[in-house]
Formats: sequence, C-alpha cells, structure tokens
Amino acid sequence: MEFVTDSLTSQHGRQTNQDYAGYILLDRLGCWVVADGLGGHNGGETASRLAVEQVLAACEAQPGLSPEALAGYLQRAQNAILARQAAQPELASMRTTVVLMVADQHTAMCTHLGDSRCYHFRQGQIIFQSRDHSVSQSLVNSGELAPEALRFHEDRNRLLKALGEDVELRPSISAPQEIQPGDAFLLCTDGFWEYVLEEEMQASLAGAATPRDWLRLMEECLRQRARMRQNNRPDNYTAIGILLKMGEK
Repeated sequence: MEFVTDSLTSQHGRQTNQDYAGYILLDRLGCWVVADGLGGHNGGETASRLAVEQVLAACEAQPGLSPEALAGYLQRAQNAILARQAAQPELASMRTTVVLMVADQHTAMCTHLGDSRCYHFRQGQIIFQSRDHSVSQSLVNSGELAPEALRFHEDRNRLLKALGEDVELRPSISAPQEIQPGDAFLLCTDGFWEYVLEEEMQASLAGAATPRDWLRLMEECLRQRARMRQNNRPDNYTAIGILLKMGEK
C-alpha cells in the first residue's frame, strides 16, 4: 500500500505562522505530525517546530505502532520543549497542540493533545474523528452543547491539554484502525477545521484525484467562509492529506 501525501500551511493574515507539520516514510511504517503553537515572542513557532521534529526523530530512531510507542514520541517532544523553556526563560510560556498518526500496511493509530485533529475517511465518509481537549468539546461530551455549535462557542479556544505544560502527559490515543486502499486521512489545526465543515471535507475528497487536489478544494471552502464571517480574526492553518493507494507490484 502506498501513502500518497501532501500538505499546505498559511499564516492567513497573521504576522507569523506558528503552525508546523512534517512526516517521514520508513520501510515499514510512516509518521505524520501537525502542531499549532501557542505563546508570544516566537514561542509558538518554537514549540510547534520542536514538537514535530522531535516526534519524527523519535519515530525514526524507534519505529513502533503501539500506544506505548506513540506516547513515547510525545514524551520526547515534551522533554525537548521543557528543556528549551528552562534554557530560555523568555519561552517559558510556549505551548503547542499536536496530532500525529503512525501507520503500517495494515493498521493506523493516532494520538493528540489539544484541538488539532485527525480524521479517517472510508468510501468518502468520516469513520473516525479525534475529540478536542477543549472546554467547548467537554461541553459537547456532557450534552450541554450541540456538536454543530462547537465551532462558534466563546470558549472554543480554551484548551485543556497541550505540550509544554509541566504536568504528566495524558494524550488521547486511538484504538488501532484497520486501513485499506481507498482510505484517506486528514490531520489539521483548528485554523483549518474551524472553517471547513466535515461535509465539505467529504465533498472535496469525492472531487479530488490527489491529496493536493483535496487540500486545495478544502482551502477554497476555508477562504470563502473566512470572507463571509463578520468580525473575522484569521488564524494560521495547516493540514496534511493522505490517500492510501494500492502499491505497485
């Protein structure tokens, strides 16, 4: 099976882009990571870059597809961010969300902290979606807020978990997901999914032959909705699109 991958990122009206993304494809598995930095004075940029670089380095050094492996990748990123905070006090408040997926030829698993998301599509429909670590998502989980209202809730940006907090990491780690040719994955920051509805993700996928096509169609939806919103405060946005195809024999 072949993992055809593409990505896009934009500062989208902000002075800087605090998102970061990357991936590696090894002999037996691949690892894809997206992070959304938080913190002023370049702190967010530093935190997100460290998170992605450290996760990929950890995966390359010790490839694995298990809850323990994924948690270990995040812990390495956490240790690097805390060390940088200690070395540079001006970065003491830097934090970052992170979402990552690891997959081999049969199975995928994802883990995350914060509100960057992972979506799994099969036959054009979403069959898995990660749940944010945010105040608004907690209200949805408890039945106090309708799911469709989450994007517009006043506390949507209040996160409950992130890398860079000096506490025990408690990431959400998905159960192993069986994968097959034709499946697709989307990893993205909140600046992306806030403006692209799930039905638009699915419709764009149906009209795309490649991950680049898919991402650009969703980006058109994003920019149209951003222009329509009153009091719009554009955010950085980043996404990785992955299409699974039958490998050549």
